[in-house]
Amino acid sequence: MMELPQPQARPFSGIMNDIEKGQIRIPQFQRDFVWNMKKSAHLMDSILKGYPIGTLIFWRTKERLRTVKSIGNISVPDPDDGDALDFVLDGQQRLTSIFASLKGLKIKRENGKEEDFSKIYVDLNAGEDDQLVITDISKKDENSIIKLTDLLYGGIPLLASYPSEYLNKLDEFKKRIESYNYSIIQIKDAPIDIATEIFTRINVGGKPLTLFEIMVAKTYDPIKEFDLAEKFNNLIEDLKPLNYETISDATVLQTVSLIIEKECQRKVILKLDKQDFIKNWENAVDAIERTVEYFIGTYRIPVSNLLPYSALIAPFAYFFYHHPDKPSGNKQRYLEDLFWRCALSARYSSSVESKLAQDVKRIDQILNNKQPKYDWSIDTSPEFIEENGWFNAGRSYIKSILCVYAYNQPKSFNDGAIVNIGNYFLKQANSKNYHHFFPKAYLKKRGEDDFYINHILNITIVDDFLNKRKIKAKPPSKYMKEFLNQIPQGLNDNEKPIDKLQEWMKTHLINDLDEFGIWDDQYDTFFQKRARLVSEELQKRIIEQEIDKTGQVSLEDDFEETEIE
Repeated sequence: MMELPQPQARPFSGIMNDIEKGQIRIPQFQRDFVWNMKKSAHLMDSILKGYPIGTLIFWRTKERLRTVKSIGNISVPDPDDGDALDFVLDGQQRLTSIFASLKGLKIKRENGKEEDFSKIYVDLNAGEDDQLVITDISKKDENSIIKLTDLLYGGIPLLASYPSEYLNKLDEFKKRIESYNYSIIQIKDAPIDIATEIFTRINVGGKPLTLFEIMVAKTYDPIKEFDLAEKFNNLIEDLKPLNYETISDATVLQTVSLIIEKECQRKVILKLDKQDFIKNWENAVDAIERTVEYFIGTYRIPVSNLLPYSALIAPFAYFFYHHPDKPSGNKQRYLEDLFWRCALSARYSSSVESKLAQDVKRIDQILNNKQPKYDWSIDTSPEFIEENGWFNAGRSYIKSILCVYAYNQPKSFNDGAIVNIGNYFLKQANSKNYHHFFPKAYLKKRGEDDFYINHILNITIVDDFLNKRKIKAKPPSKYMKEFLNQIPQGLNDNEKPIDKLQEWMKTHLINDLDEFGIWDDQYDTFFQKRARLVSEELQKRIIEQEIDKTGQVSLEDDFEETEIE
């Protein structure tokens, strides 16, 4: 149990010594030192006048956190194993300002510029109501100012060289700094989740720590050379060539937690044993990579931004952790059923952690070659697609149908080349890869309703060049005829340009161009025909259960929940 906070007072010498020997450290989750010299001088002015400067809050612990920083980034010795350290939870800016000012440090900023804190001075002519500590000495007599560092460490000869009327002030100011007692609250024996919660509550105006930042600090192990931040970055770098680099750190934490505990709520992740986490990391990464390869190879989902939910990585990685080989037979079919039931039902749009825990139990059944039962229904009918197909690239339901489109490896309308689908083009609804087959401007002129204009059934995946430069706002009958005329006659007399174009359009789930009403610009016909084809593709991916015949499906707010509860 955590001890009650202990108020303390530490003198100047104690604070400075503890900083220099590395007893007081900055935890990794603290922001960088940002106070400038002028603000630091104002703080030193308060100390010189004996004003309170607020309480410093330290967390005393024997835990070793990831790459902690020393005050002012000075070089300090490493602590002995088992020694407790004081990590600054509140007061880092003040403490660093004091140390930098009184030691005359040179602080390098992110922009590459350097500030020399030795150029902070005491104005010996200033009254008690004036600013005693200053940085601008342009209009000051050099005999009436003294550097803070010289005041403390210059020695008797230097101080004695000042005019006699200042000697008493010099002595008084030096004593004030050296005798100033710093108010400290020390928190002992608190676990890291409590310490970081205290930090977050203190810094209410700042950005709360993420679970990943807490776990980076908690799992750091210098002996085993384990740094979660570096390990995660390495994983993302490995996934970049596969176009799956957008997988979130939350998904990775969920995966590791499911493997170890079969639960992944925030409180469970925070209580994961550090050594268990480290021991399971490499196998968890291997399972994630196998999952990605499976999604690409089996489901033909070429990029991570097309995944209906990033969270789908977690239960599948759990499967591959326990079953490294590619599934076949019933296991393969049951996994596919689970994937599409989650994708088409807004499954992970809320309470994702509890639902992942439920679905891991279903994965256990699949591992035992048993078909899971589901307590939510799926509707793959054309009518449901028509009613719920409002196009928004962030909706899981829309992403699911885009995955079906991508599965067919869509080809370019003008040359039959496979469309290059990119992660960073797919983030937005106005992506260069998304093309309204019946252009929006054209349909608006015809008076079509916006809902049916901007509908997934009107979306095809094409290249940027084709979408923006060739098609523009032309009706399909016109731009498709232009593409048809550009296709060269095959060497075989039986291979006609229309056959080639027809073959390419089938990869977009647009079959016979006459039946789909393309040449007559019949949008209603096109819409209904494509709805039926998409419906058939979805039905292939689901094993129908009784609940699908009787249940109701709601897709309200089918966006991914990204934060761990």
